[in-house]
Parts: sequence; structure tokens; C-alpha cells
Amino acid sequence: MKKIIVLVVLTLSFGVLASTVSASHSWGGYHWSRTTSVLSLKLGDNLSSAWDPYLATASTDWSISSVLETTVVSGLGGRNCKPTSGRVEVCNRTYGKNGWLGLAQIWISSGHITQGVVKVNDTYFNTSKYNNPNERLHVVCQEVGHTFGLDHQSEDGSSQNTCMDYFSNTGANAGSATSTKPNQHDYDELEAIYAHLHAPTSPLPTKNGNGSGNAMVDLDDSRAWGKIISESSDKRSSIFERDLGKGNKVLTFVTWVE
Repeated sequence: MKKIIVLVVLTLSFGVLASTVSASHSWGGYHWSRTTSVLSLKLGDNLSSAWDPYLATASTDWSISSVLETTVVSGLGGRNCKPTSGRVEVCNRTYGKNGWLGLAQIWISSGHITQGVVKVNDTYFNTSKYNNPNERLHVVCQEVGHTFGLDHQSEDGSSQNTCMDYFSNTGANAGSATSTKPNQHDYDELEAIYAHLHAPTSPLPTKNGNGSGNAMVDLDDSRAWGKIISESSDKRSSIFERDLGKGNKVLTFVTWVE
């Protein structure tokens, strides 16, 4: 059976602070710096009209959090979904039969996220299996959630009634709206991740959006992921690391879906 890949890509320099909370799915403590109690984050809409409603819904749902307010604005990413400092660009395109369904990229400097990108692959979403409203919302909600510093709540395929799980809204579950929105556990974890304030972080030095003066790295291409550094016991998720130099790295979080 062909595997589909959901990617999460991080560009970072280490120095991450651990969160101390009741919730437990922070991804290594990665977070945006801010000087106010609520993180205000712009989500750049580079999407086609078919995707616009799902980003709008995800933005509204995530903004229920007491520490996060997202606003959908006009995109600046263009066709290649170029990252923009201080915001998240969200894009769709027929990226080809490369195996991944969606990906999120997060750039981190001095332990803080400085910009992010979310991409969804219409090569697969244009097929009957994935082309349904609930699966589209699940994937957009989850990939955007990763750009805040959230990991998955569950990876066993069961529904935790959150978009941050591995439940698949396809096939017999295509009509189910479960796992298409954040749940209280997600909001609790965000409160934990953003429990402290920080001075503004300077944007990561970039060349073509990749940082550290490096030439353009095509992070859609699995050959750019680097070495594998972690894998779940059931092999449904893997993490790869690519060193970009000067203390910056790219971590690629791969979720394998049957």
C-alpha cells in the first residue's frame, strides 16, 4: 500500500526552554517570542478559493485559546510560498506525487520561532480519497497548529477529538467531523508553552528564506531532510535533521499515513 507523508519542517538554533504544565504535547518547547500575554499572529492566505474556508475556520478555532489570536491576511508567499518574518504563510499547489500530503515549516532563532510556512498538496487532495471537507480541515488545522509549537496528541489512529491526532477523515470516516478542531487539551498546552514573556527575537538572517546565508534548500524534497534522528516504535512518524550551519538546523517531522 502506498504511503502518504505529512511533513513538519523546523529550521532552528537550540536553546529551547521546556514547558511545565498539565498538558503534554509541546514539541520541544518551540514557541514564538512576544511581550504581551496574547500572541497575535498573522496567517498569510496564499490559498485558492477552494481552501479559503478551511483556513478561516482553523484561525477562528485556534483563536479560542486565551493566549493566541490569529488573523487571516493577504498572503505574501507567492507561488513558492516564501516565508515572511513574523508570520505564517499558508499555501496550496499540486506539488506532485512526492508522497507528502501537507507540511509545516518553522524557522527558529535563539530558541524562538520567527516565521512559518504551511503547504497542502493538491496532487492528493484532488483525488476522491482526500477531497472532502473534513479531511481538508483536519490537515489545515493540524499543520497550522504545528507552527505554534504543538506536537500530536495521539499517533495510534484513534480520534482524541482534536485535529492534533492521527485520525483520518477519509473512507468510511469522510463524513465525520471529529478531529477537525482543537480541543481543551490543545488550549491547555498553548497556555503552558506561552506562560512566559520574551523580548522580541531578531529575524533569522536569510538568503532566499533559508537562513544563515545558505543557498536555496528545497524542503519539499526528501533528499534535503538530512539524517534520521528519531522514529516512533510503530514507524508511523520519523524525525530528520539537516544542519544549515552557524547553529541553525532543519528538523523534518514526518508522519506516515497508510
